[in-house]
Amino acid sequence: MDTSGERIEYAITNTVVLRPPRQRLATFGETQVYYYLVSEPVYTELTHNQGETVVREGKVTAERPKIVTPFYLGNLFQGFEHGREYADYVRRKYGSHEPGLLYRYRNEPKGTNIVSSPMPEVVTRLHELIEKEKNSLAAIIKGVDEMWDVSLMKFIHELTSQSVPGNVSEMSRWGLLDVDKSGVPAGARRRIEDTFLLVENGNADPSHLRAELDRWGVFWEYEDRFLNLFRKGKGH
Repeated sequence: MDTSGERIEYAITNTVVLRPPRQRLATFGETQVYYYLVSEPVYTELTHNQGETVVREGKVTAERPKIVTPFYLGNLFQGFEHGREYADYVRRKYGSHEPGLLYRYRNEPKGTNIVSSPMPEVVTRLHELIEKEKNSLAAIIKGVDEMWDVSLMKFIHELTSQSVPGNVSEMSRWGLLDVDKSGVPAGARRRIEDTFLLVENGNADPSHLRAELDRWGVFWEYEDRFLNLFRKGKGH
């Protein structure tokens, strides 16, 4: 393994979620998770001073889970040298129209502080602060200072893994994962209709709608309706 790979593996192995959020990711809306990521300063190995802790604060926004299929994901890998081969592999393994969920995240760092206290004391104070604020979507993560973003991504991955079963169950109860004869889940059809409405009201770019239709391979079904947007002056 190269040096970069070893550092990433080290960061993943040494990341621990000390306090996970008390709620999972929402199924039908955004979820905002506030995090405190604590680590020993990178210079600790040189100074052997265990009396300082780095505290990074921030907010991760998880967008509403998006229903996709292997066929749809395959059309996302544009510009990748082996994108087509990977898409073919996914289709062979899972089938072209097996629905799943795609999660997207946005990280908004708030700040970084070096606290003159050992990590256990800092973590205890953070626990008390979260309890006082009654923030059920706050988390404390022990990470690696120089690879803190990898530690944060591991936390996000674990949070997603824990949320998937509940999100899938809720969507299934609403019939959103039912696939029609074109291989498009009901939830995706609803999203297409919502996007048409946004474009008609001037709140979305028609190019985004066209891209979504192409990814599902159903532009031909909506072609007249899409072109009619331009006739009505909504396509500019």
